[in-house]
Order: sequence, then structure tokens, then C-alpha cells
Amino acid sequence: MPLGTAKNYFPTRDALLRAVAERCLERYRALAGLLAGSGSGPADRAALAALLAGLLRDAAGPGRPRVVAYLELQAEATRRPWLAALLDPIAAADFAAYGHLLRTAGLPAGPERASALTLALHGAVSHLLTGAPDTLAAAGLDDLDSFARGLLARVCPEPHEHDEHEEHS
Repeated sequence: MPLGTAKNYFPTRDALLRAVAERCLERYRALAGLLAGSGSGPADRAALAALLAGLLRDAAGPGRPRVVAYLELQAEATRRPWLAALLDPIAAADFAAYGHLLRTAGLPAGPERASALTLALHGAVSHLLTGAPDTLAAAGLDDLDSFARGLLARVCPEPHEHDEHEEHS
């Protein structure tokens, strides 16, 4: 739409926010459909780590405008419960989607593991978007492949990793 004409299309701020939220939900569903249509999911831990690193790269790269818009909407939703309700399907679907990805990769996929994975990825996104180098390095986000592998190792330790941790505890 031409610069300065938003008020012609959206008479109120709430109308504009609603339209942006609906567009974010539409784009999220399209992306989810694309991922679902790309096969049955990652076949193993390494493939899942690569997928997660790719999703984070997309959020910080080509998908950045979409992700920034979504995060701005989340901030607005703290003051507008109706907006929180519109956005809820996006975040809620992530918990189920990451649980599904864990299962297809042959990893333990209980609700606690899916929640831990989802929340860690969601938390990483804001740091990736701001791009502060010291924070990225401290969080391990300066190497997304390593970050994704490490995250999976913590959420779903391999049996020998878990046994070693138990011995040293």
C-alpha cells in the first residue's frame, strides 16, 4: 500500500494490528505446510539439528521481517488480549511441531522435551535478531549448527551422555 495510506485501509490501530496478525498466521501456516510437505521429517538427530539450524538462519535472515513483525505483535498482545488470542495458534503449534520433529528423528519426544526445545528456540530468536556479537557468542548462537547440536544433546541426551552425567553427579 502507498506510504501514508494505511488509515484508508485500516480505520483504527486495532484494525491494522488484526490484519498484520492474520497475515502472520497465514504465513506461518504456509511455512508449516511447506515443511510438512517436504517429507516425513528429519530421519535422525543430525538431520534434525540441521533443520533447526536452518530455521534459526531463516529467522535471522530472509524470514527476519516476518519474525520481527510477529515479535512486535506479541509485545502489543501484552496490552490487547484479543490480539494474544489471534497469535496463540502460532506459538501453540510450535510445541506440537517440535514434538513431532523429535519423534520423526527417533528421539524421545515427551511434552517436557518438546517444551524445552521450543522455548530454547523461541528464546534464541530475539538474540539472533538483535545480533549483538558478545551475546551471540555467550549463548553459542554465533555457530548455529553447533548450537542446534548442543541443544538437542541437552534436551535429548544420547544414552552414553546421560550415563556419564549420572556418574559425575
